[in-house]
Amino acid sequence: MQTLRKAQDRGYADHGWLKSYHSFSFADYYDPAHMGFGNLRVINEDRVAPGTGFGKHSHRDMEIISYVLEGELAHQDSMGNVVAIPPGDVQRMSAGRGVTHSEFNHAKNQTTHFLQIWIMPNVTGIAPGYEQKTVPAADKRGQLRLVASPDGAKGSVTIHADASVYAGLFDGAERAELALDSARKAYVHVVRGTLEVNGASVVAGDAVLLQQESRLTLANGKDAEVLVFDLAP
Repeated sequence: MQTLRKAQDRGYADHGWLKSYHSFSFADYYDPAHMGFGNLRVINEDRVAPGTGFGKHSHRDMEIISYVLEGELAHQDSMGNVVAIPPGDVQRMSAGRGVTHSEFNHAKNQTTHFLQIWIMPNVTGIAPGYEQKTVPAADKRGQLRLVASPDGAKGSVTIHADASVYAGLFDGAERAELALDSARKAYVHVVRGTLEVNGASVVAGDAVLLQQESRLTLANGKDAEVLVFDLAP
């Protein structure tokens, strides 16, 4: 079964300094039909205005991935990490039994555009952890590159969750296929551009939810960037 969720059907919040689209219920956006998908709980597409950001706040028992598209995101946390996350990097923070952090856009004239992703962990109460890796565009060109996984395979960041995340860039004749376990769920989020997902035409912000499917095919992209999630049932 394949379900298309259009970009315009997401929740939206405009806080002035932050403009955010919510794929699933989050903060003031509540939709009982979209509380998550499998163990994928949050995909927020955030745009942070220059010189602003998220002040110190806390999380626990959640795997949090940041995927920066434009600009740069400054991160600081209670584990002692003070880093910048540029486009092309994948950041993983395991909140575990508790972590406090802040995220900021220090640029004077550039908006930071990024995806904030939360995945439910399969272990709780662990020590918080942090990891950040660069994934070159060439590694994603015309293929799905593993960027997060339970075992850190193929240079991906390690998440404490029954999930794997792939990233890809597709244009023109570039095409990729991914075998799926039909007993699991898969979620395709189009980050930008246009793409065909199992024959369905999708645009930036759209998502395709897959259940009881055995194969994913991505084709006919136009400046497309996509994230694919292999998720627990």
